[in-house]
Amino acid sequence: MANKGPSYGLSREVQSKIDKKYDPELEERLVEWIVAQCGDSVGRPQPGKQGFQQWLKDGCVLCELINSLHKDSKPVKKIQASGMAFKQMEQISQFLGAAERYGVTKSDMFQTVDLWEGKDLAAVQMTLMSLGSLAVTKGDGCYRGDPSWFHKKAQENKREFSEDQLKEGQSVIGLQMGTNKGASQAGMSYGRPRQILNNK
Repeated sequence: MANKGPSYGLSREVQSKIDKKYDPELEERLVEWIVAQCGDSVGRPQPGKQGFQQWLKDGCVLCELINSLHKDSKPVKKIQASGMAFKQMEQISQFLGAAERYGVTKSDMFQTVDLWEGKDLAAVQMTLMSLGSLAVTKGDGCYRGDPSWFHKKAQENKREFSEDQLKEGQSVIGLQMGTNKGASQAGMSYGRPRQILNNK
């Protein structure tokens, strides 16, 4: 399954476009964060896309990462290195499920084959970026690393208004409502008047 031959024609063109989205600088930042977050026990990949894929492919590093973002309970109970494809894919799926429960949106998620077969490593980067942004935004003390590596996500900004302020606001006409002061249809014409012809 992973040893597919070279792609040709349209599929090669599509794969080439996907490959161009991969960001080597972002790879460095993500590797730095994962090592800072999980510790040196996760090792480091060989530089480059193939190294990055091989490092994450069995799902162990990803599961360590998601577990490190939780204080008390670990979302992935058993992390086990395995050479078997279905075990590796299962661990990647466990990471994806835990990341979704953590708050990563479905649209930011990569598919298991994107990583395991190396189909779309840019999508893997996007998921990890989203996860890092969530970790920085939560500010629950679990995030380790430089907070400037990720953007904080927008948060709800609740406001409380007193009864007086609410009543005051009811008397104000918003500009979106528009105004019709001094407006009338006097002198306006809409095209030519209708002609009634008498056919005799």
